[in-house]
Amino acid sequence: MTIKPLADRVLVLPAQAEEKVGGIIIPDTAKEKPQRGKVVAAGNGTKDEAMVLKAGDEVLYGKYAGTEIENEGEKYLMMRQSDVLAVIE
Repeated sequence: MTIKPLADRVLVLPAQAEEKVGGIIIPDTAKEKPQRGKVVAAGNGTKDEAMVLKAGDEVLYGKYAGTEIENEGEKYLMMRQSDVLAVIE
């Protein structure tokens, strides 16, 4: 199934959380949610705000940004373009 965001929304694949820190394995309950990911798909923008993000962009986003969506066993975040804090170049 293909997901196509509408308006000013983007679909982001979050980066994997770190499994180890200095040789210590971190349990799932103690892992911090990543705040970095890759844009998989982007909408067309709105009449008031053009879409500046595109598929393939590495981005930083807020800690509580987006809505989790699961598709074919993969977890994604759907969020507004304004929830993205920066593009990593």
